[in-house]
Amino acid sequence: MKRTTVERILARVEVDEAGCWIFTGADNGHGYGSVWDSESRSRRGAHRVMYEAMVGPIPDGLHLDHLCRVRRCCNPGHLEPVEPAENTRRGAQARPKAEVCKYGHPYDEQNTRIHKNGRDCRECHRRRSLAYVHRKNKLRGAAA
Repeated sequence: MKRTTVERILARVEVDEAGCWIFTGADNGHGYGSVWDSESRSRRGAHRVMYEAMVGPIPDGLHLDHLCRVRRCCNPGHLEPVEPAENTRRGAQARPKAEVCKYGHPYDEQNTRIHKNGRDCRECHRRRSLAYVHRKNKLRGAAA
């Protein structure tokens, strides 16, 4: 007998000490559990399938916010439908600001460049700018 999508999800769930139902199957590349939904014939978020099966439809235009902040959690009790802006706001508040850039340079007063879209590491910006100038100079030299 063929199992339903919910049964397949539940077969891949491990409950942690916080009560999160951690989906141990595939993810969508962004950390959210992902499963083939045979009913809709598409790949869907495991948390969305579980919420719809156990609570009801997700209202149009709303996103499911993981109150526990665990993306792989598919416990409907840990999910709340909210406006997209509210979901983004909550996620940003839960994430602490990084103290170093991805290359390990500190985000301190001397090395941080603030702009309208956020902040940049001055050292990385300087290196990118120098690399750009070198590439441009090589192209000019090759064309001459």
